Amino acid sequence: MNQVALFNVPQDEFTSDDHYTPQWIFEMLGLTFDLDPAAPPGGVPWIPVKKYYTQAEDGLSQEWHGLVWCNPPYSNVEPWVQKMKRHRSGIMLLPHVKAYWRRDVWEDADGIMELSMIDRVKFMKNGLQKEIMFPTFFAGWGDVSVQAMTKLGRVR
Repeated sequence: MNQVALFNVPQDEFTSDDHYTPQWIFEMLGLTFDLDPAAPPGGVPWIPVKKYYTQAEDGLSQEWHGLVWCNPPYSNVEPWVQKMKRHRSGIMLLPHVKAYWRRDVWEDADGIMELSMIDRVKFMKNGLQKEIMFPTFFAGWGDVSVQAMTKLGRVR
């Protein structure tokens, strides 16, 4: 399958999509992931992952393997969701927005976990915590993912 290039320029500086999941989430989950298909250049040092794809490798056109962690670019979430639905093993951190793909996730994922407004994820940007403007939720596919998500809160 030939995939159209995800981005038309190489990433050599931070963009509005560069908000990284804080370390405490991975400490709570207690998992080591096999793949992060949406990583920045050089990866994120505190994400426990064996392999990652950057924008240059185009994680959407690569084969996904094992347990996947995916905090996709929020400017274009849907293709990442569709790929995870086919892969069926991993956790996604997604924006809680009105979009067709969200309903799709809620109907397809094996587990959904929302953080309260008080516990919103404060993403890392340029080494500093920065609270995003909207709430997020976790979606998990596979028993290992759903079980780990229960360490963060109630999973439906």
